[in-house]
Parts: sequence; structure tokens; C-alpha cells
Amino acid sequence: TRDLLAKAMPQDDAAFVILTSYDGYTTNLRLEDFAAEDALIAHSWQGQPLAPEHGGPARLVVPHLYFWKSAKWLQKIEVATRDHPGFWEVRGYHNRGDPWAEQRYSE
Repeated sequence: TRDLLAKAMPQDDAAFVILTSYDGYTTNLRLEDFAAEDALIAHSWQGQPLAPEHGGPARLVVPHLYFWKSAKWLQKIEVATRDHPGFWEVRGYHNRGDPWAEQRYSE
């Protein structure tokens, strides 16, 4: 994800990434979470294209956050200056979702 951001060259005031899936699912991430060292976009597994039941053709994997942040079936990745809470966030789930800080639900 770091390489993708480097190629996209977001504006200096960019602070968020908004992900949209082919089924309409959305989620939001802080730019630094999207660019984390352990974050990646998976498109294959063991040399084969990623199967739809596992999020193919491409899915985000952000291991340091709850997995509702790891959107499957990626259609669009937007860099934004303002936050846009996604599907679960507008339904009461925590905006960041750090499992080690127990950020499951909004306060």
C-alpha cells in the first residue's frame, strides 16, 4: 500500500483512505493505517488469483486493525482530506478499530 500511495502522489492535506467494494461496502482508514508496513493489497494466494470467497479479485489486508477494515472485492480506493465513515462505522463500530486498544464500538 505504501508503493501505491507513492505512485498516486496524494495532496499534502490528504488524511484518509476510503475503500469501496463491488458490492457497495465501504470502509475508511487513516492514511497512516493504509500505509502501514504490514498493510497490503492481496490479489493472489499461492500463485493463484484470489478467489471471490476470499475477497478476490483484490482485497485489502490491514492486520493491525479489526478485519472489517480489510475490505474485500475492492473496486475503488480514494484518498481524501475528510473522513467518510463506512458501512460498519455509521452503524456504531469504532472509526479506527484497533483490537489491542479494544476499539470495537464507538463510545
